[in-house]
Amino acid sequence: MAFVIGEPCVDVMDKSCIEECPVDCIYEGGRMLYIHQSECIDCGACEPVCPVSAIRPAQKVDEAWKPFQESSREVSKMLGNPAGSENVDLPIEDSDYVKKLEKKV
Repeated sequence: MAFVIGEPCVDVMDKSCIEECPVDCIYEGGRMLYIHQSECIDCGACEPVCPVSAIRPAQKVDEAWKPFQESSREVSKMLGNPAGSENVDLPIEDSDYVKKLEKKV
């Protein structure tokens, strides 16, 4: 997995990263965005445009972000290989972990 979207995106979803992604591998869930682990080409275009610093390279994910990395895996597995978010009905279902997170006020 090349990049991971984490907690700062939950209930924010600015979507600037979607516009920058050249392969359309960022999917909109109900509460956050997810990078499809097998569609990401590791270009890094999404990371600098995120206004809340919610995107990190998978190699730099710390313990606090591990559940979000696993959430991305869960969502990617659920989606299969749609070859881009334009090929699925959005929003997709959030991971169980994200569904259970307390809502930000």
